[in-house]
Amino acid sequence: MADIAIIGGGAAGAAVFGELLRRADHGGTVHWITGGAAPGRGVAYATADDRHLLNVRAAGMGLFAEQKGEFLQHASRHLGHAQGSDFLPRRLFGEFIEAQLRTRIAEAHARGRRFQVHDTRAAAVRRQPQAGYHVELENGAALATDAAVLAIGALAPRPLKTVSMQVLDSGAYILDPWNAPEPPRPPRRVLVIGTGLTAVDTLISTAARWPKAELIAVSRHGLLPFRHPAAPVAPYPYQDDLNAALLACDGAAPMTRLVREAIAGVAGTDWRAVVDGMRPINATLWQGFTLAQRRQFLRHLRWVWEASRHRTAPASYEIVQELIESGRLQVQGARVLAVDGSGPIAVTLRSRTTQLTSTIEVDRVIQATGLDTAVAYARDPLLAQLLGAGLATPDPLQLGLAATPDGQLLDAHGRAQPGLYGIGSLLRGNLWECTAMPEIRIAASRLAQALTEDGETRSEEAAAN
Repeated sequence: MADIAIIGGGAAGAAVFGELLRRADHGGTVHWITGGAAPGRGVAYATADDRHLLNVRAAGMGLFAEQKGEFLQHASRHLGHAQGSDFLPRRLFGEFIEAQLRTRIAEAHARGRRFQVHDTRAAAVRRQPQAGYHVELENGAALATDAAVLAIGALAPRPLKTVSMQVLDSGAYILDPWNAPEPPRPPRRVLVIGTGLTAVDTLISTAARWPKAELIAVSRHGLLPFRHPAAPVAPYPYQDDLNAALLACDGAAPMTRLVREAIAGVAGTDWRAVVDGMRPINATLWQGFTLAQRRQFLRHLRWVWEASRHRTAPASYEIVQELIESGRLQVQGARVLAVDGSGPIAVTLRSRTTQLTSTIEVDRVIQATGLDTAVAYARDPLLAQLLGAGLATPDPLQLGLAATPDGQLLDAHGRAQPGLYGIGSLLRGNLWECTAMPEIRIAASRLAQALTEDGETRSEEAAAN
């Protein structure tokens, strides 16, 4: 018998829940604590704006590891036609997740599989005296479980340290780019902090929402995501040899040299094929770095890696380029030194290239800096409780929670916690690349298998006694 609690209602939680429903029942109950949001959508797939596109082709998307083309079939039914090479609306994938969950739930009902979906948040997780965990819910209920999985996804955004309380109180500084309230009058100039994938979607929505507004996007390096090619590119012919050489390297600098040599060494090689071909070994490469090497990578290479690895759909890229070419959008590489005032807002920047300081006035600031995994500073009550109880500890580089390679969380003394796992963005410090659906669905399958095997072991031990 094994009762399992999955905490988090986004795509990662949905993937683990669905995988567990499909596996054999050993008398235990699968509890999914969704947090009250639309189950399975989370932040990533809750958008209703069809201009917000997936940055993975339709053929590569799915909720469960064994799926081959189900999302493409779903998209074709709803759009009339879709190709595997298409970059489709994120909203459509959110609907696909909900449809997949309905199917898994119906199948589980038919088989008598025990499960329960809790439309509330988890308030605390406490270790039981003998084994397992006591999960307390915000509605007052409590669950005694053998295992718990943290799949809480993106943390609530925190304002930059340079933002004044006056700006925050004014309502003109938007922390959540997905839920920006309508101002009393259309802004004339909008500053978006960030130039990654979140910022791209924010710029596209903002440009459509306020068609006369001037847009400025700023980040330390001022680098927008590179674009996917319109059609899939041919694999790099020597990828296996390259990956083996990369795994033998000591640190990011020699790896970077090898990648550059590979791209330059074969005529007609598309650099994107080389980067994508590294996907199966990215976690192993990261885990092979020392702490100092990880810190060096974050300081010197993170910005160009993320722009190269997490590319934008061609249609999204073209919209942003049109905004730049028309003069509506300026993209700057600069550090945000201060954000002050209440209307207009004064934003002080220091240019990356010239190191000169300047102040610009804007009517609205939208923080679109993307994923925040600094759990030590998060305002999430559950994470605060786990850290306070010593059941979990932050990654040394504030990339989520410290964990073993298989996702077991480490306590404050560095000991693996049996039956307490993380999945998704909380494991960035452990896996680095762990937030995209192709990685999440594989991780969910492996985790469900491990939890099932643990449940079988407990059942056998109980029967023997």
